[in-house]
Amino acid sequence: MQIDKIRGHQMDQLFKAMLELKDLDECYEFFDDLGTISELQSLAQRLEVAQMLMTKMTYDKIQSETGASTATISRVRRCVDYGSGGYGKVLGRLYASENEEEAEK
Repeated sequence: MQIDKIRGHQMDQLFKAMLELKDLDECYEFFDDLGTISELQSLAQRLEVAQMLMTKMTYDKIQSETGASTATISRVRRCVDYGSGGYGKVLGRLYASENEEEAEK
């Protein structure tokens, strides 16, 4: 796991802080203070690329819809295929909860 290289007090504190966020407004406030707009957009883009890769979209389609470079798409692909499973876990939960909300309507 790559994260083992940076595991420690500072990362623990960051992740614990994220777990304390209660809603989207709190997330926006925290991340606005934490990173630049460009950094946050880059993270959001990577998550979107991962979701698109998991739904078997082509690199061309992903690139045209997200503006991500082929290098970014390839890096995210490696993480999706051979990483720690974080993308799959988060996206599975995110879309499971969205599907449950849709079913309730």
